[in-house]
Amino acid sequence: MKLSVVGIQGEQKKNVLAYLGAVPESDENRRNFVVSARDKVESALQALGYYQPEIEIDLQRTEPKWRLSIVVNAGEPVRVRDINIQILGAAANDDNFTRLTSDIGFSSGDVLHHGRFESFRKKVLSLGQRRGYLRGEIVASRIEIEVDAGTADVMLWYESGPRLRFGEIIVDNTLIDSDLFDSMLTFQPGDYFDQVRLQELQSRLQRTNYFSSVIVLPQRKRSLGDRIPIMVNLQRAKRHSFDVGVGYSTDTEERLSLTWRTPRINRHGHSQQTRLVYSPINPSGRFTYSIPVSDPLTDVVQLWARVEENEFGDIDSRQNELGIKRETKNRNWIYGYSLRELNESWDIAGYSASNDYLLFGGSVSRRTHRGSIVDPEGGFSQLYTVEATADQLGSDLDLLRVTAALRYVMTPVPRNRLVTRLDLGRVKIANGDRRDLAPSLAFFAGGSQSIRGYAYQSLGDELTVVEPNGETKTLVVGGDRLVIGSLEYQYYFTATWRGALFVDAGDAFDRGEFDAKVGAGFGVHYVTPVGAVRVELANSVSEDDPSWRLVFAIGAEF
Repeated sequence: MKLSVVGIQGEQKKNVLAYLGAVPESDENRRNFVVSARDKVESALQALGYYQPEIEIDLQRTEPKWRLSIVVNAGEPVRVRDINIQILGAAANDDNFTRLTSDIGFSSGDVLHHGRFESFRKKVLSLGQRRGYLRGEIVASRIEIEVDAGTADVMLWYESGPRLRFGEIIVDNTLIDSDLFDSMLTFQPGDYFDQVRLQELQSRLQRTNYFSSVIVLPQRKRSLGDRIPIMVNLQRAKRHSFDVGVGYSTDTEERLSLTWRTPRINRHGHSQQTRLVYSPINPSGRFTYSIPVSDPLTDVVQLWARVEENEFGDIDSRQNELGIKRETKNRNWIYGYSLRELNESWDIAGYSASNDYLLFGGSVSRRTHRGSIVDPEGGFSQLYTVEATADQLGSDLDLLRVTAALRYVMTPVPRNRLVTRLDLGRVKIANGDRRDLAPSLAFFAGGSQSIRGYAYQSLGDELTVVEPNGETKTLVVGGDRLVIGSLEYQYYFTATWRGALFVDAGDAFDRGEFDAKVGAGFGVHYVTPVGAVRVELANSVSEDDPSWRLVFAIGAEF
């Protein structure tokens, strides 16, 4: 059957087609469709306030398809005359209901729209449930229509009853320590009931990863007076989980990782993560034990042990580290306070060294974004760190090290995105030999997250040495200063594919030896749920007759 509806457009036509439904194919269903068509068209138009339509139906039983033509003249609409909206009971003095009734979605003189009236009715009931008027009900709801006069009077009375309060909170304390649970609460017994605060509690408990299932439900049948008990049902998460990862980047080459997590070691919320990573450039292992202090989502102490090998310029480094850090969150800001003991050994041109450092540190970070976290339309990421030590603490150097890492993303017009990056660093040695500065505490540049067009950590202060055969060789040993800036333009061909043009510039250097290195290039990115897969070609513009470098990496801009 072929159906055509003419004479009406927009919402009227859309509603008529929705009421008519899908066009049938069998003879019996087609006959039923035709017989009921007029009533359905009338009902569809009445829902929008048109009670006196003129409808002509023409059916041609041609083969192989019937042809049904419906010509509609909607006529004059019924308009709203009087509106009688009343909020009774305790909710009459609730500002949330005052705001809701100040804009009900229609007014006197508007064309009667049953959908808007029903939408407002549902909003009243929903707001009552969210705000704790759990015994509230609509005591009067009607629309009185005078078709000949073309008018409609609307009435809705809501009796809220009393606003209930939170009662006893019921939870299995064998699954979670009572003090830890109390730190997660978004309300206290005696507070006014608010559905949003229940949802916030459920969300907070789920984000701890302690539980496989969290359900927070008001126990209406067990309410006493104006108090309603809250039941928190918790199911244990798997005690252990293991993840295996395989990856590749031009910085660290192939990479294989194994991560073992225990999200909840005990009912006090302790957890651990052990991560082993193999790559030819920097194999590493790290064990982290986390202990919640006042709130497992915003205040945590971490104890860690780490071993790592890395290549910094022409230096081979081996690091052993023990540390403790307290991290707190306040709104969008994250504050960290740390103490770490670092033993680092390194080799360069036949020279070997091994030093110890006891570093006191602090960090401040903040990240805001608009849109997807892995591909935001806009955002600003900030990270500032400071570390210091002295030989009186058993370190081989007196030093102060500060860094800043800034990332800014903006989309000035659709499909066109700008990504900027600025990295700054400075290490000041107050007492000791500059040569005793461990490579991981110095600064290097180059690579997919630094200056593209140069190899990973290949830029830094240089040292010329004489080899046993009498030839001289220049080695990259890192700098005590870092300045890197980047500007990238991206154009989205589709939601997941984009092209990129970029320029990076900067240097890792010692005082008075800044020599800006510039890398530029282009690439193609494919956006995935874990970030963009980036394939880029970059050229070291500062070099004579440079070669192009292929850059491959996976991850978000911040």
